[in-house]
Formats: sequence, C-alpha cells, structure tokens
Amino acid sequence: MLRKAVRACLRLLTFLGALLMLVTLLPPRWYVNRLAGVWADPRGATLIVLGADTIDGQMLGMSSYWRSVYAVRTWREGGFGHLILSGKTDVTVPMRDFIVCQGVPASAVVMEERSGSTRENALFTAPVARQFPGPYVLLTSEHHMWRAHRAFQKAGLMVEPRPFPNALRRLNQRSARWSIFAELLVESAKIVYYPARGWV
Repeated sequence: MLRKAVRACLRLLTFLGALLMLVTLLPPRWYVNRLAGVWADPRGATLIVLGADTIDGQMLGMSSYWRSVYAVRTWREGGFGHLILSGKTDVTVPMRDFIVCQGVPASAVVMEERSGSTRENALFTAPVARQFPGPYVLLTSEHHMWRAHRAFQKAGLMVEPRPFPNALRRLNQRSARWSIFAELLVESAKIVYYPARGWV
C-alpha cells in the first residue's frame, strides 16, 4: 500500500516537473497561433471590439487595456466609420473613455452594454452592428479569436477576424508564462463547452 502511494507520488512529481519545464522553456506559441487563425489586417467600415476585464469594476484591466490600444491603432489606419464596444458597462465605459482620449471621435463609438460572455457579445452585438454598413471587423485577443469568430458566425453576423498579440506579446517574459498557461487552459475548456452547447 505504501509502495503504491510512493509510486503515485513520484509519478505526480515527474509529471509536474515535466510540465514546469515545458511551460517555462517551451511556451505554447503554436497553440496560441492556432487559436488566432489567419494573421491579417482586414479593413472594413465597422470595427467591433470585445471587452474583457476591469480592476475593481472601475478601471481597465490589462486585457481590456490592450484591446483598447489595438482598437485605436486599427482605427488610425483609416476607413472605419463606427467602432462598437461590446461588454458590460463597467468594462465598456472605461474602454470608451480611453479610446476617445486617444482621438477616436466620440460620435463614432457605439456601446453594447449588456453582454457578459463571448456568446452574449455575439448575440447582442449582431443586431447593433446591422444598423451600420459592413464589412465588419472583429478585434480581440489572439487566443480568444477562435471562439469569438465562431460565436459571431453562429449569431449570423459575418465578421473578418483581426486578432492582436496579447498572449504572444507576454510569452517572452518567463514570469508571465504560467498565468498565460492558466488562461489557455480556461480558454480550452470553453472551446470544448461552446460546441457542446451549440453556441459555435
């Protein structure tokens, strides 16, 4: 009985050691790139930006901040007439404030403030977006794009995916690799869950 427990413990430690080496020395860039899909910079008339996190429900969280930064960069390339922010009010309001501060006209920013998940982003944003001309360009973190793009397709809104390097940008920092690994585990679980529910 004791030998079995020791063997099980050794196997667990070996697995954890191998996992530590893999995550630390060989970060999963291939998986992030696969979730991102095709890296392109599509142009359109309406830019859709998905909200993410907040700090204390008042300030931009890191993911929301970077989505806002890339929204501004994309807007500055020209061609877009409207920018739709999708997410709960505590996320979209600070994103809007940041984006407008960076020179995007307030009159061009449209708010969808009910959605609290990727599925709701798609369901609630689709009727809002149809009020404006296409093509529609969807901007979100690269590892979120696989699920987000398919959720919008399921909602009947054809969007051109425009991922930006959120996880990839941080993978160069060894100290960040475990948090990214945790994010990818959560995203992978959602990738399994969404098709099971028929949401993508």
